[in-house]
Amino acid sequence: MFTGLQIGFAITGSHCTVNEVLSVMQILVDGGAIITPIFSPAVRDTDTRFGKAEDVRSKVVAITGKEPLTTMVEVEPIGPQKLFDLVLVAPCTGNTMAKLAQGITDTCVTMACKAQLRNNRPVVIAISTNDGLSANARNLAVLLNKKNVYFVPFGQDAPEMKQASLVAKMNLIPETLMGAMEQRQIQPVLVTI
Repeated sequence: MFTGLQIGFAITGSHCTVNEVLSVMQILVDGGAIITPIFSPAVRDTDTRFGKAEDVRSKVVAITGKEPLTTMVEVEPIGPQKLFDLVLVAPCTGNTMAKLAQGITDTCVTMACKAQLRNNRPVVIAISTNDGLSANARNLAVLLNKKNVYFVPFGQDAPEMKQASLVAKMNLIPETLMGAMEQRQIQPVLVTI
């Protein structure tokens, strides 16, 4: 299904969803995708109650056979060399989403996305943020209307306790990637979690 597809798989610091996206990473590799992992500084450096940074790195290396790219210098060739068919940001924090919406390129993840978009190639975002319907709502709207940006369908994960929180249905990543390769946003984008 994904045989030979070159994917830059960027992971940002929504630590509570990292293990879920690693399961999807394995599915993509099992389906023939060639994954190059990219870590935000938060993922590279931060131990949390959800796991140690080194354990995440070890799991990713075991799945992909590659060390994650973690610096601006390492990701800079993505644009000029057209390294990826698509870039996936999963999970994508509100912080990263805001930077992408505003054109801020200060991490290897935002640089990877900028490089991909420069080549008119797809970037797929799987959001996981506590402020998607508050402070980050405007950034979400900007990206929903941006050419070559596609969203993994998302919804409110805990509306009774966290009214502004949004999270993607990570199990829909494979389907969203296939749609993005066809320049098509899968529907519906807003789903019940």
